[in-house]
Amino acid sequence: MNGSIRRRSKNSWELTIDQGRDADGKRLRKFVNVKGTKTQAQQKLRKLLTSVDNGMSLDTSKVTLGEFLARWMEDYVAIKTAPSTANGYRMIVMCHLIPALGNVPLAKLQPADVQAYYKKALAKGRRDGKGGLSARTVHHHHRVLSEALKHAVKWQLIHRNVADGVDPPKPSRYEAVILNPPEVDQLLLAAQAHGAPYYELIYTAIYTGMRRGELLGLKWHDVDLDMATLSVVRTLQRVRGEFILKEPKTSRSRRDIALTPDLAILLRGYKRHQEEQRTLLGLPFDDMDLVFAHSDGSPLDPGTVSHTSKKIVKKAGLESRLHDNRHAFATLMMSFGVNPKVVGEMLGHSTIATTMDIYSHVPLGLQRDAARTLQEGLKKYQDPEKSTPFELRIK
Repeated sequence: MNGSIRRRSKNSWELTIDQGRDADGKRLRKFVNVKGTKTQAQQKLRKLLTSVDNGMSLDTSKVTLGEFLARWMEDYVAIKTAPSTANGYRMIVMCHLIPALGNVPLAKLQPADVQAYYKKALAKGRRDGKGGLSARTVHHHHRVLSEALKHAVKWQLIHRNVADGVDPPKPSRYEAVILNPPEVDQLLLAAQAHGAPYYELIYTAIYTGMRRGELLGLKWHDVDLDMATLSVVRTLQRVRGEFILKEPKTSRSRRDIALTPDLAILLRGYKRHQEEQRTLLGLPFDDMDLVFAHSDGSPLDPGTVSHTSKKIVKKAGLESRLHDNRHAFATLMMSFGVNPKVVGEMLGHSTIATTMDIYSHVPLGLQRDAARTLQEGLKKYQDPEKSTPFELRIK
């Protein structure tokens, strides 16, 4: 798209936008008058050309937030983000942001408009009309809107990101349910009663700390039962009814995990049972080669897995999520004295700081042990009559 500037008079400029030719070959041009300096006119021209390139109206003052969000979803989100991320953005944009704020002109959107939306969403934002959304959910809305408006600034459609001037609700931090050793045993007994593949899946989750998507994307050729190791190289997601296998989000998420001897034995027996069952039922062997799958080898639905896991947890008389098994793995490993760096590497964390930030409550017990070690070590060099606290000396 081409454009030019012509001076009409002092501090007055005519912008010409070349829009190609019509069906008859006639040249199409749009003329816009601008008052101000030449630099301001050039800025206005660039802004108009960017609008046209992004499918917007030449008069950016008439572009609504809804029109912009729809274009942003098509030109950026659908291309630059993972399918699951794009699907989450689409739900927020189409079901919440556009219905609530879509008619507001993009250039006239104010922080007060956004703040009012958050207040309303917290009070009665549920789509079924039964109350408001959680602070965490509304905070997600804020992040999506802020990201979209950041691109509006980049595309020179607006001068500032109004979301920066809004205070989104602060979500409360989720407190994971940390299972202790007896509770882990309760859960595994309930999972065993439920049967395959959930017993094997939950057992693997507890003893490896793998995420749900990593467990469901695991293939048999990623598992070396002789060496008792497995490799995390993909995740499974379901987006708009379609199963998608993709690489983990970060390079650190791609990792090798050592299996306990018992887990290796369990998986060996499970694999044999899986093969025998398929042969007995005359089922074809699915070429997806998934470890945790239906009898025919087809993928397990992530949502169904979470729902079924919740039922197993309830049967065990506990309260936790499937993801809490990951927390149980990390917490128990660290409480048993495993180096946090090793735990972080097995979890796929990018740095040890991430591990310590999430599990900062765990090392307190280790710190007490360290403090006692320090005390005992220093006692060897202390004069009991001088450096020992008076209260201890009089005992």
